[in-house]
Amino acid sequence: MTTSDTPSLRLASASPRRRELLASIGIAVEVAPADIDETPLEDEAPAAYVERLARRKAQVGAEGTTLPTLGSDTAVVVGRRILGKPRDREDAIAMLSALSGTTHEVVTGIAVTGPQGMLSTHVVTRVTLRELQPDEIEAYWRSGEPVDKAGAYAIQGLAAIFVERIEGSHSAVVGLPLFETAKLLTRQGVSLWGERPAVP
Repeated sequence: MTTSDTPSLRLASASPRRRELLASIGIAVEVAPADIDETPLEDEAPAAYVERLARRKAQVGAEGTTLPTLGSDTAVVVGRRILGKPRDREDAIAMLSALSGTTHEVVTGIAVTGPQGMLSTHVVTRVTLRELQPDEIEAYWRSGEPVDKAGAYAIQGLAAIFVERIEGSHSAVVGLPLFETAKLLTRQGVSLWGERPAVP
């Protein structure tokens, strides 16, 4: 499989993880991060929250281009409490301590603009972390990985050893549910897998 260097999609996100996930299915993107207010509305359900943000990011990111534009947002949820990126060390330690030995939800919203208008959906994945010891939480914080991650952990990184079980989409926890994303992109006319080699 080869990927054309010509972008077929605008990505309204600075996340290298989302860019890498799209590249893995052969989609070249141009990056145009959307700076929006990510404050949850009063009593807003997590699924409604991430889908609203994904749609807003796609809308803002689409300005000035004819390319289909993808926006996405991921939230780690304990009960109905949304855990964003940690403010500091104490916040990260509190988050990881709350997630330790429990099952939580990772809710990811995706939205794509294009010929079919604005299309969006969300995906819920359940993640169970083993019991974490205070010293390993501290060591994990010192690694620098939790700093810019929702819920203060990265399933694709060092925190993989904390994950006891996952029910649902692994790529959604990384940042973009590829199965659902591919369906939306196809509906907007974005071809997958880049330039397909001829089959002999």
